[in-house]
Amino acid sequence: FVFVFLSLKPSLLRAIFNVDPDEVRSLIFKKEDVNIQDNEKRTPLHAAAYLGDAEIIELLILSGARVNAKDNKWLTPLHRAVASCSEDAVAVLLKHSADVNARDKNWQTPLHVAASNKAVRCAEALVPLLSNVNVSDRAGRTALHHAAFSGHVEMVKLLLSRGANINAFDKKDRRAIHWAAYMGHLEVVKLLVASGAEVDCKDKKAYTPLHAAASSGMSSTVHYLLSLGVHVNEVNSYGNTPLHLACYNGQDVVVGELIEAGANVNQVNERGFSALHFASSSRQGALCQELLLAHGAHINLQSKDGKTPLHMAATHGRFSCSQALIQNGAEIDSEDKSRNTALHIAARYGHELIITALIKQGANTAKRGIHGMFPLHLAALSGFSDCCRKLLSSGTFMLTPFIESPRFVIDTPDNFGRTCLHAAAAGGNLECLNLLLNIGADFNRKDNFGRAPLHYASANCNYQCVFALVGSGASVNELDQRGCSPLHYAAAADTDGKCVEYLLRNDADPGVRDKQGYNAVHYASAYGRTLCLELVNILSDSESQAPVSPLHLAVSSGISLEVLLSSLLDVDVRSPEGRTPLSLACSKGHQECVSLLLHHGASPMTHDYIHKKTAIHAAAMNGHPECLRLLISNNDQHINVDAQDTNGQTALMLAVLSGHTECVYSLLSQGASVEHQDRWGRTALHRGAVTGQEECVEALLQRGASVCVKDIRGRSPLHLASACGRVGVLGALLQTTSTSHTQTHLTDSQGYTPLHWACYNGTETQHVTLENTSIKGNSFSPLHCAVMNDNEGVAEMLIDSLGANIVNTTDSKGRTPLHAAAFSDHVECVALLLSHGAQANVVDTQMHRTPLMMAALNGQTNAVEMLVSSAKADLALQDSNRNTALHLACSKAHETSALLILEKLTEKKQKPLHVAARKGLTVVVQELLGKGASVLAVDENGYTPALACAPNRDVADCLALILNSMMPTSPMVTIAALPALSLTQTVINHHPTSNHISKGVAFDTPPPLRPDHASYCRPERQLSSVSADDELNDSDSETY
Repeated sequence: FVFVFLSLKPSLLRAIFNVDPDEVRSLIFKKEDVNIQDNEKRTPLHAAAYLGDAEIIELLILSGARVNAKDNKWLTPLHRAVASCSEDAVAVLLKHSADVNARDKNWQTPLHVAASNKAVRCAEALVPLLSNVNVSDRAGRTALHHAAFSGHVEMVKLLLSRGANINAFDKKDRRAIHWAAYMGHLEVVKLLVASGAEVDCKDKKAYTPLHAAASSGMSSTVHYLLSLGVHVNEVNSYGNTPLHLACYNGQDVVVGELIEAGANVNQVNERGFSALHFASSSRQGALCQELLLAHGAHINLQSKDGKTPLHMAATHGRFSCSQALIQNGAEIDSEDKSRNTALHIAARYGHELIITALIKQGANTAKRGIHGMFPLHLAALSGFSDCCRKLLSSGTFMLTPFIESPRFVIDTPDNFGRTCLHAAAAGGNLECLNLLLNIGADFNRKDNFGRAPLHYASANCNYQCVFALVGSGASVNELDQRGCSPLHYAAAADTDGKCVEYLLRNDADPGVRDKQGYNAVHYASAYGRTLCLELVNILSDSESQAPVSPLHLAVSSGISLEVLLSSLLDVDVRSPEGRTPLSLACSKGHQECVSLLLHHGASPMTHDYIHKKTAIHAAAMNGHPECLRLLISNNDQHINVDAQDTNGQTALMLAVLSGHTECVYSLLSQGASVEHQDRWGRTALHRGAVTGQEECVEALLQRGASVCVKDIRGRSPLHLASACGRVGVLGALLQTTSTSHTQTHLTDSQGYTPLHWACYNGTETQHVTLENTSIKGNSFSPLHCAVMNDNEGVAEMLIDSLGANIVNTTDSKGRTPLHAAAFSDHVECVALLLSHGAQANVVDTQMHRTPLMMAALNGQTNAVEMLVSSAKADLALQDSNRNTALHLACSKAHETSALLILEKLTEKKQKPLHVAARKGLTVVVQELLGKGASVLAVDENGYTPALACAPNRDVADCLALILNSMMPTSPMVTIAALPALSLTQTVINHHPTSNHISKGVAFDTPPPLRPDHASYCRPERQLSSVSADDELNDSDSETY
């Protein structure tokens, strides 16, 4: 704690730091400000508390110093006094009502500070004033965590005696014992264990206290925990044991302890790494490695990606570890999953000593690794010239191939056709490149993409390599498979222009175009390489043939534009989609580019070919107010801020839709119309209502935007705000309607009010809507809407607000909210309606169906169960087709629903047996038979249940004739059993048709069980996705 009082030199602070109470008293008498703050908002009381001077603290407080003043870290004087372990200062502050629960920015209270600073006496003064000693800081740590971390035994004892939770965990689920073990505070660990702490507890990543102690090398704590019988091979969430962590951190003493306690030296983690892998990669892992090898660690064990301990040593450059592994029999040329050996990895990371050791042990320098590359490829690519030299001197490289030679030619390519010279050119190390050139590497050799080493050197802007390759005779105009020369790549990447300049001076052709028609100017423009553009002076020819002009590419990058504008004539050149550079610059928000283009005469009103959007649309929709102001303030051309795109959208609509408030205000200030409607009849206010952009909506309303204007579906902004749950916007809209005395029972084209929409979507707006709007409208009421979409809370609010009598309101088809809830199987809503007196047996006016029938027809088993069990619904009621709920369930093969209904039936049922048999519902048939349903009963077609199983009428007739022949005395329905039947007469059914006369006895088709049209329809799509092309619903659909 250092006050900067010397620079400010306030007299009061000097007196405090000089511990001069008399001077302090004198200055206070002279009206010195006792609450003066330094640049970190610390007061004189903070200073006195820091010094622990009780007398000065008392003087300051009595003179008006704020006892709970907070500095910019939210530390109070009490925090400071506790940190200084000053009991007297703490006592004075507490006497004057210092806040013991005050928190700093880390949410630490004075008790946390006391626990961290071993201020036991201060803690004793604080604890009695606290309601809870387990308060946690921002990291979730309690005072006990801090005391354990700091190793304060006496503080830990005090906190435990005052009720501290010994197993409290922080936000990483670490407990006090984790921190004590990690810090090696053995006495604290013992105290915690003796007090009941769990020794095998795990944090969020499954680290135990043993893991913590092992990772930090606390051997005494490790020994103690092991003596308690903790599991020595316990793994964390990564599969690492304490032995893994000890080896990774080079804690050899702990490694010895763990091995002696029975740790498995070959146990692997989730990635397949053993402790030996970790020891071999550790900076201090040599002794750990020795211990592991001495206790049987597998030296060639491979991880899941195929790496051995020798791979790990080579990766991290651990020479001594690699030597030990080699001496103990490590396999030199073992490959990982990428086919890399240890030599490949050592070459990749430039570990020359390891390369030397591996080569001496016979490592194969001609072995292919990742992508078929040799170790020399990797060394050259990474720019390690000493490693390249070492590999080249190994004697396995040749200039020309020999049959059956284990060596390889220097120009041997990898899987992509790239030689070592390609790699060196890409890596950019001149020494590596010269080494290869000096031994005869082919500088004109092309890879599978048609690229020579010069292409790679140019693409990576390796000037020295470009210089060397061109000097060796490499062709500067060689084209790859894409038609690109080295100059194309240099123009795209070269920031200082050196490579481009050198290539041009050596006859590189700047007019060469790739296969898409782009030349070096396009590449430089796309990547914003201004210096390259100045060097490549062929601008007059760059706009033809190419699909996109250099001007568009330069605008995309936001730089290099001025160079192009000085040479190009047409600043409004179009892309294939018809976009101008100005439109593209406005989309990207490149203000300087917009200014330059306007200065050179670019037109803000030119629209694209597809969406007919102008630059003003682009700036507004992407939220670039500065670009928009530049466009609007352009006095050289006529600006129409209300220009519409193909969908009729203005820039104002797009700005509101994206919530770009500044753009909205800019457009409104220039007279943009708030009443314009798009092709769907929606205004900017409609968009603000959907997106909930309150500031934009407020701006529109201030400009007189109409709240009640409707789109082609009759929906106003009020409807949309209600449906989307935009409470703030809805409040503003309703306030406007109340001041303008506008009718708020607006209905859309289907008769739905904002309240209907709010209830259907279950948004928070239904409270506001219900208070401010009418409930008139479509007879499919807001309560119908709420229960239809399972918004139980909304339904309950409606009932509480409007009264319980609304539960039996009906729509135009006579359906109650209970019909809707049952149809949708929203059982909570069904229960709510029933509890408020909903009639369970009410029938609709269309098909005379009850809620139970609706549920049974749709297989809504939860609703069926509640209606038959709790509501005692009448199971005998029939609809207009004489079907009961059981008939309807069987007709749609809803077996569970049918069984639920059957459980409540006691009388014999005949017709359902026919339906269940026809649908093949075995369980339902069995249940009906068990309840005594007659197998001889006939339906309206004269069929018994057995004949009802037939797939069609002809089969049923045949089956009847066969059964009649087999059993002449059978009571089955046959020709003999029905004397009124004849071959030319229809019977039984009262609906004869022309098809009833056949070769034998014919039966009429039974009437349908359920018309296809009798169903509920789901609501339409969300408002934001509704388009004008959608077909409007019929006037009597009563649906959303």
